Amino acid sequence: MVDADQTFVIVGGGLAGAKAAETLRAEGFTGRVILICDERDHPYERPPLSKGYLLGKEERDSVFVHEPAWYARNDIELHLGQTVDAIDRTAKTVRFGEDGTVVHYDKLLLATGAEPRRLDIPGTDLAGVHHLRRLAHAERLKGVLTSLGRDNGHIVIAGAGWIGLEVAAAAREYGAEVTVVEPEPTPLHGVLGPELGGLFGELHREHGVRFHFGRRLTEIVGQDGMVLAARTDDGEEHPAHDVLAAIGAAPRVALAEAAGLEIADRAHGRGVVVDERLRTSDPDIYAAGDVASFPHALFDTRLRVEHWANALNGGPAAARSMLGQDVTYDRVPYFFSDQYDLGMEYSGWAPPGTYDEVVIRGDAGKREFIAFWVRENRVLAGMNVNVWDVTEPIQQLIRSKAQVNTQTLADPHVPLENLVP
Repeated sequence: MVDADQTFVIVGGGLAGAKAAETLRAEGFTGRVILICDERDHPYERPPLSKGYLLGKEERDSVFVHEPAWYARNDIELHLGQTVDAIDRTAKTVRFGEDGTVVHYDKLLLATGAEPRRLDIPGTDLAGVHHLRRLAHAERLKGVLTSLGRDNGHIVIAGAGWIGLEVAAAAREYGAEVTVVEPEPTPLHGVLGPELGGLFGELHREHGVRFHFGRRLTEIVGQDGMVLAARTDDGEEHPAHDVLAAIGAAPRVALAEAAGLEIADRAHGRGVVVDERLRTSDPDIYAAGDVASFPHALFDTRLRVEHWANALNGGPAAARSMLGQDVTYDRVPYFFSDQYDLGMEYSGWAPPGTYDEVVIRGDAGKREFIAFWVRENRVLAGMNVNVWDVTEPIQQLIRSKAQVNTQTLADPHVPLENLVP
């Protein structure tokens, strides 16, 4: 057991950081645990920000990882509204950016997450330009969508990824007019490829969303500080009262980079490089969640995963590794989405160019099916749409690397469990 006089510092108060702190105590660590969060809200989960909470179906308190009293009860020194602006790896200290306080660490976990990419065009300083990453963003956007729905207002969304589509669905449920501008030919093109991306485009069109594919925003036009329209690179002007930038997120690696830690290249997500135990290039510093680029033997590559499950599982794995336990972090990537009456779960990793074909089991027209991304008769990823309780066999099939007959894979009468050796 680690000595009680040791200090473990966690920088980043999101889900990964909060679950790491919880795991340290659950595993019996009795030393100091310091959790530093740059937001003034207690650590919370992000999926409700674009789903239940944004839609008004979940209360604000439901997003928090723990009730506020939990931290004191578990002797977690929680610093809200504080940033760390420097790591001294030689002295093994971190420095607070607000008042220069220096804190010693024996082990350090970086769970700094990611931040929204910004539109680099004129007009982004207007009052009606939004991002969605933090609870405060969701609170503001919820009010905006309520007003747009009441007044038949129009929002333009830059980006047809998961955040862009989930906000588009929420906006339509509020009654707002929605235009989505996306440079790729389909929604979710970089995640699902054209085969399944088109299905999500059809779903949103049925609910009144307008798409403008193959285009980018070039300017947000305003007057007296308010948004009036958004222009695209084909010269069109789209009416808008508000604009959401949903063009992806960038890992927050500045602190790690300044400390001299190894950073992955662009092809591997530009995250902090860690090994299978989530250790960085410094053996006393770890990274988990959105910011970590970790090796995944199953897919024979280095991944940086921004989804909820990676934070949920990565934080505890890093905590156990900090305690000296034998850890190999190799979870199959997983995420979920809810849009209108469509619910889906995705397991695996199969971006365009990595697979040979997509096999459909079920009825895609009725949006009740499972899609499998297959290479050389091996399943790389699976997505269940309005079909439930199949995540475990899908993940088992991916992990097995078993060769499967694609006709059998497509047959809903053959249990998925039967395909796993």
